[in-house]
Parts: sequence; C-alpha cells; structure tokens
Amino acid sequence: MLISYHNHTRWSDGAPTLAGQIQAARAAGLVELGISDHYVLTPPGIACEWSMDPDLLGDYVLEIRQAALETGALTLRLGLEADYFPETIEELRERLAPYPWDFVIGSVHYVDGFPIDSRAEDWASLTEAERDQVWRRYWELIGELAASGVFDFVGHLDLPKKFGYRPTVDLSAAAAAALDAVAAGNMAVEINTAGWSLPAGEAYPSLDLLRAARRRNIPLLINADAHFPETLTRHFDRARALAREAGYAEGVRYERRQRIPCAW
Repeated sequence: MLISYHNHTRWSDGAPTLAGQIQAARAAGLVELGISDHYVLTPPGIACEWSMDPDLLGDYVLEIRQAALETGALTLRLGLEADYFPETIEELRERLAPYPWDFVIGSVHYVDGFPIDSRAEDWASLTEAERDQVWRRYWELIGELAASGVFDFVGHLDLPKKFGYRPTVDLSAAAAAALDAVAAGNMAVEINTAGWSLPAGEAYPSLDLLRAARRRNIPLLINADAHFPETLTRHFDRARALAREAGYAEGVRYERRQRIPCAW
C-alpha cells in the first residue's frame, strides 16, 4: 500500500500547488497522499519564513477538503506539520481543535531559538559544547512534544544531524527518554527519507534509533518530506529495507486521527 503523508505545497515552502502534488501522486501510483504544510506559531523573537500564515489555516483546510472530493481512487489526507514550542503549545492546541485532521505531525525545528535545519553556517558558528547542548535540549523538546498530546507522529526524528554535526558526548539516555515519551504518548515515528539526500547521509532516524523505537513498539510510517512533485516516493524501497532491518513488518496510516495498520 503506497502512501506518502509528509508533503508540502505552496501553502508553505513546497514548490508545487496542491493540484500539482495530486497529479504527481497519481503518476507515482500512490493510494493515499497526505498534505502536511508547515504551521509554526513562534514565540516572540523568532521569525519563520517557511510557515503558512497562521491566520489562513481555515482556508488551507477548505482547499484540501474540497480537493479530496475530486481525487477519485486517490485518497487525499488532511494533515499538518506543526512546530512544538513550549511557549505556544496551548495556543496551537486551540487553533487545531476546530478542524477534522487526519494526522498532525509534530516537529522541532528550533531549539531555544536556534534554527537547527536552516544553514550549516549556523552550526559551524557554535562551539562543540554548544552543539552538544543543542542536541541535548532537542531530545528534551521531543519528550515534551510527545507528552503534549497534540500530535500523531514525530517528524524527522534526530533532525539536528542534517548538516553532519553529531553530538560528541553520549546522549543515548536523553534519546531513550524521548522515545519513552513517544511510546507513552501513543505516537508513531516516521522514516523520513529526505536525510539520504542531505549532508546527514542517512534517513531520519538512524538505524539505532529505529531499532530502539521498535523495541518500544512505536509504530512507523515511511515519508519523503517532499517539497517537489518528483520526490513524493524518493528512496522508499531503501526505507522499507531499513524498516525491516530494524524489525518492522508493517506500517501505519491515519484517518481522522485514528491509526490503522497497513502493509508496505
């Protein structure tokens, strides 16, 4: 069952229109296409240029729901990729509540104001100790994200490795605590295949983290984090092999925030 949920359009930082992604999904043979544009409620002092306008959320939902009536055999899922900030999580909860989401991805792109996936230069400007602290705090925020109950699955777990800067101290306990929170929060994780095309050189998350998730019975999706039509299913065969290596035999899909097992 070929599904791809983590995908962006011009509503945020994607290149294609919604119609363009739908057309590409049909061409790729997808059974379900999820649209999950960025929705970022930043605290004071943080500016985000790649989020949709927070006040246009209703228009976004309306366009996707209307399009879903015309996609025929292709099921169009209403999703969102929303950022976790401790300062705005309650406002986010309130803003999301009126809408019939199929799924909400929870992501951390900022660690105490530091943009972890914007530019390699940002990381290069930090000391080794500062980089380790960003990583440590990232895992704490993932744990808080999971405990909030706002999200259905975690986006690109271990994202701070994007530019190749990995921790130089042992943070396995911090990562384990974050995964414990994901499991306790009844959330899933994704294999995000975008990492294979970036300096990180591997999918998000790493095989070790994926095995740790499997030991906790955390469900799994495979997603491309597609910002272009041609990347809707990039590296999916490779991701299925990685999932099997980690011990996964099946994935999950979502409908109205209900998780449903599915074969790959």
